[in-house]
Amino acid sequence: MPGQGSAGNVLAALCSLIVPGLGQLLQGRFLIALIQFCLAALLWVFLLGWLIHLWSILDAAKWKPPENSLPASGTG
Repeated sequence: MPGQGSAGNVLAALCSLIVPGLGQLLQGRFLIALIQFCLAALLWVFLLGWLIHLWSILDAAKWKPPENSLPASGTG
C-alpha cells in the first residue's frame, strides 16, 4: 500500500472511523488493530472509547510502510 496521504490511507482512516482498528487491519498491521479494537471496547464502558477512535483514525491516516518493505530498484 502506498504511503501517507494515499487513497489507501484515506480508506483505512474511514474504516477506522467505523470500527477502531479496522483501518490498521486493512493495512496489514494485525497487532495494533487488535490492541486498538480491544482498548476501544474496554474504554467505551467508561465513555472514553472516542479517544481510541480518534487515535485509530489518525494512526491509519498517517502510517507509512517501513522503508525496507519497498521493492528494491536498480540492477542487482
